[in-house]
Amino acid sequence: MSTANIIKIKETFPSVGVKEIDQINNIIKEPSKPKLRIQMTTKGPSRKQVIIFMVKDNIDKIMKNSSIHMANLNRNLRNAKSKVSVDFIHSNPLGITVVTNSVSVNSVLLIIEKYIKNLENMDSTQIKTLRSLQSKSYLKIISIPYYLHGSYNSQEHITSNDIEDMIKQNHIFDNITLISKLRVIKVLLKSDMAIV
Repeated sequence: MSTANIIKIKETFPSVGVKEIDQINNIIKEPSKPKLRIQMTTKGPSRKQVIIFMVKDNIDKIMKNSSIHMANLNRNLRNAKSKVSVDFIHSNPLGITVVTNSVSVNSVLLIIEKYIKNLENMDSTQIKTLRSLQSKSYLKIISIPYYLHGSYNSQEHITSNDIEDMIKQNHIFDNITLISKLRVIKVLLKSDMAIV
């Protein structure tokens, strides 16, 4: 083990002992294995789509005259003074997708839903509520003090509820909904820092 490595490890982790420095150095020295590159982001459906779940009979009735329905929907949207317009309608196994020129707001969703449910020969009981796509993201917060009072001796550590309270107080997260419980993880066993 070189002295330069020991100094770097000690600077990075000032509270670790000799045994931990040796363990960290062994991890660093291990020959690197070829890493599998995982694509972290993929192109998913656009948020400019409105998904309408319905039975196959209803899908067939709409797709038979989809260009007429598209024109009628655009007329209804123009009459409501909406800047959103329908680009095209296509089917999928669970229903139809109405693709628009921009993200649809609730008023646009209501216009589309009313039009679809009031079509002649349409079984409106077999049409589910319209859904616009929502995006899901993952958030990793690093370098958070693990202990509440900044001391290892306090033994009171930060909890996921503490982090949620902090997030709710920040205006950046006003339109964000947490879909799972936050996890607070200590960086190292003897570290006073956490990752959420």
